[in-house]
Amino acid sequence: MTSDITLGAREVPLGGVRGLSVHRTLPQRGFPTVGAWCFVDHFGPTSDSMAVLPHPHTGLQTVTWPLAGEIRHRDSLGSDVVLKPGELNLMTSGDGVSHSEFSVGDPDAPMHGLQLWVALPDHARRGAAGFEHHPDLPVAEGDGWTAKVLLGEVAGAVSPATTYTPIVGAELRVRPGFTTIPLQEGFEHAILAVDGPAVVDGADVAHRELRYLAPGRTEVGLQLAAETTLLLIGGEPFEEELVMWWNFIGRSHDDIAEARDDWQAGAERFGHVDGHGTQVIPAPPLPEVRLTPRRRTVT
Repeated sequence: MTSDITLGAREVPLGGVRGLSVHRTLPQRGFPTVGAWCFVDHFGPTSDSMAVLPHPHTGLQTVTWPLAGEIRHRDSLGSDVVLKPGELNLMTSGDGVSHSEFSVGDPDAPMHGLQLWVALPDHARRGAAGFEHHPDLPVAEGDGWTAKVLLGEVAGAVSPATTYTPIVGAELRVRPGFTTIPLQEGFEHAILAVDGPAVVDGADVAHRELRYLAPGRTEVGLQLAAETTLLLIGGEPFEEELVMWWNFIGRSHDDIAEARDDWQAGAERFGHVDGHGTQVIPAPPLPEVRLTPRRRTVT
């Protein structure tokens, strides 16, 4: 059983070496998932723009949650949506999809938000792709906190977003002082300090760090010095082994190699994103060793 642990963030470029810099807390070596959540990027606040050309995905759902700034999402399903703060984009890749994301609106407005992935279970990963835009999400409230529910359920508030595993994701707004947030006892959870530090069940969590909470809790105690935005994610521990590389999730090296070859060849499974001509992000070379599943070794 994994104990509670704090995971730091590493800075990486999004969409290429000249892309928007993001702070990534998941996955990490020896710590690939929290529930089915397998990827957590936090970008901004920044004056840099998002400019991510068409790129592919397999075996996952993308969750895009802006806190400031607007993002135009276009995909190979024909979706063309301007996403605003407080709204959710959820794209299910199934066996293959491609999309682009670009900043739009006021060029002087800061960009700030979260990009996350959810691993699809084996029974859903070869299914059809899909896209959902949710402009209105339910809000749960308690003493000293509110939660906008992106996925799953918090305190009786249930998101309409499609899920394939028992999961939860919510933006928490927590007022100064001590408060408690209800949790689902069978889930593992993690809390990201989005815009300032927090004390999570007595542990200091710095800005941008992710605090992992092992299953068995029915609540978590939070101590804040100022009103703070946090991200709560969680779910039943994801028992399937995942091979993750670039923008693909599979179950074997061969899954990934096939997806890469198909993307480079312009295969029909990934479709075409209108508005960019022939411009796409090419896949990097595969490593010279066989890819193996990511397993949790941090305890």
